[in-house]
Amino acid sequence: MKAEFGTVDALFANAGVSGFAPFEATSEELFDQLMTVNAKGTYFTVQKLAPLLAVGSGVVLTTSVVNVVGLPMISVYAASKAALRSMTRSLARELLPNDIRVNAVSPGVIDTAILDKSMPSEEAAKTRSDMVVQVPMQRLGTPEEVARTVAFLAFDATYTTGAELAMDGGGSQI
Repeated sequence: MKAEFGTVDALFANAGVSGFAPFEATSEELFDQLMTVNAKGTYFTVQKLAPLLAVGSGVVLTTSVVNVVGLPMISVYAASKAALRSMTRSLARELLPNDIRVNAVSPGVIDTAILDKSMPSEEAAKTRSDMVVQVPMQRLGTPEEVARTVAFLAFDATYTTGAELAMDGGGSQI
């Protein structure tokens, strides 16, 4: 595969889905979907692309601040993101002999279309405004801010591996 595609300098494993349901109403199908996409998908993406990673390259996984903050309605999503946090540490150790760093970015509420896709627009707008009030910086993050953080971890944080960088407007830190 390396002969055909060459090497990869950075891998950003960012696939993910969310799902909202109270604990007592969470279906096995929702559980399987979230764990399959968020944890299993990320694991095997890294596994399949690891042989293409260049010496000194960086892998960045996307966790979430919900892996350290208990919130209602998202217990399975939070568990899938906590699995990624653990995976970051384990893969960092396993890929270290190949001089490959593995870190995680842990976004809080980022202003993307995910809320609009997962709930009616009026409910999404209310949820968005409710979330802003909970963020110490009193705003949502932007996709561009996530991209800059990922680029830092992938390329510039050359003496960092196994770390998780929270970027949540202070929500999980202060």
